[in-house]
Amino acid sequence: MTKSKSRMTKAMTNDEARSVTFRYSGFVILSSFVIRASSFLLLAVFPRAVQAADNISVLGSKPKWSVLERYQKTIRRDEFAHLINDIYCTHGLAPDLLEINGKTARILMNRAAQKFFTLRFAESGASCNPVPRLWRPAKSLPPAKPEKPLSGLRIALDPGHLDGKWAKMEERWFQVGSSPPVKEGDLTLKVARIIAPQLRRLGAKISFVRNSNEPIAPKRPDDFKELARKILIKNGVPQPRSDVLDPNDPAKEQTIRWQSEILFYRYSEIRRRAVLVNTKLHPDLVICLHFNAEPWGDPNNPTLVDANHLHLLVNGSYLQDELELDDERFEMVRRLLSRAYEEELLLADAIATAMARETKLPPYQYPTTNST
Repeated sequence: MTKSKSRMTKAMTNDEARSVTFRYSGFVILSSFVIRASSFLLLAVFPRAVQAADNISVLGSKPKWSVLERYQKTIRRDEFAHLINDIYCTHGLAPDLLEINGKTARILMNRAAQKFFTLRFAESGASCNPVPRLWRPAKSLPPAKPEKPLSGLRIALDPGHLDGKWAKMEERWFQVGSSPPVKEGDLTLKVARIIAPQLRRLGAKISFVRNSNEPIAPKRPDDFKELARKILIKNGVPQPRSDVLDPNDPAKEQTIRWQSEILFYRYSEIRRRAVLVNTKLHPDLVICLHFNAEPWGDPNNPTLVDANHLHLLVNGSYLQDELELDDERFEMVRRLLSRAYEEELLLADAIATAMARETKLPPYQYPTTNST
């Protein structure tokens, strides 16, 4: 799974996988305040497939730019420029999308209509307005108690992927011989259920984004067949096939079935989890747990590999194509203004350092330039 907007720390853990004979990569995504449904997703074949007139991402919502009015004069110009240039837009961005001036930033809302949002900077740190948040930064929490260091902290655990019959569809399932199948969504849920009571004993208030082997999204792949067909036609497949021939079908990504399944588990399901976090759970911290198998060759005859690693992802490093989308650009600016990065990086450093020390596992090295 592509994690395009991420800053990677030293290491994370996958100790649970050591009880079996294969090797897995494990990683955690940290998120303060909000899980962004599109923050680590690209359409599997067509990154900018079918967009609405408002120029939004797949299954995205029209951005509510008026929400940013709450952040007027909550940040200095130098801090805003640092976060844009060094954290969120490290790959650059088109000058008409966002322009930083002396006292304001001009952010494109709609290119066709040439509408812009003007963000006013605070003149000094002392004059900054309070940052509106639905989560609490560490400094606002009461002093930690030695016996309950996480007292009152609201943590949402999000076991990544899906379990049960959905694991095969998601291509997060494999089996060697007659041994029990390995399902990544099952592993993440088991890990979440193991750490939840431990976190509670430390004083944290724990909620689950997913606590069963069923998806939380109400729609299923069949609900996305028509959209999948439109996506394929829009991207040069005038008469898309309905179904996949077999796991080795070289043209499976050009079938309605494959695209509708992607829309279900990689878009609809993740966005639904974001809605749950942002409108009902309101945690201070979201921990998204994932396992990723190393490539195993022929899916009909998988080969075990002796490789293991771990890593931890923090939101950032948006791609230029992503920032062209109005909803992606809006969410990036809102996340920046919430100062989530400051909290996430400190947590990531602490967690990665501890887990690297305990597991001795190496960090994952991304083979692309999409992470920093």
